[in-house]
Amino acid sequence: MPPEYTITRRVEFAETDMAGIAHFTNFFRWMEEAEHAFFRSLGHSVSETRCGEDIGWPRLSASCEYLKPARFEDVLEVRMRVQEKGRKSLTLAFSFQKNGEEIARGQLVTVCCRCSPGRPLEAIPIPDEIRSKIDRR
Repeated sequence: MPPEYTITRRVEFAETDMAGIAHFTNFFRWMEEAEHAFFRSLGHSVSETRCGEDIGWPRLSASCEYLKPARFEDVLEVRMRVQEKGRKSLTLAFSFQKNGEEIARGQLVTVCCRCSPGRPLEAIPIPDEIRSKIDRR
């Protein structure tokens, strides 16, 4: 079974529009929030220094499909699973649930990169330590 991780969060007033509906851009923030929490649960970060090198996970693509609105004060479960793990990339699938019903789904494709100051990003293989923790999750 693919590694999964879930966070729970409440829709805040500042995240809504004049109709009290969560602005569409927040779903991307919530996907990122779940991704960051997932990496922390592994004892890592999406931005860390390993062996003297800065490692990050920039986006290759991001998408979200909206099925029903999320509103002010709704409690959402953001369920993330590793859909695919490549040599250098992760495809993360997200399901947004409200009261057990899916209201949106999204996807992030992210690439492990060396992020050296003053140099272009360079895709690198996912470090074995991170890869093995994802496998055990």
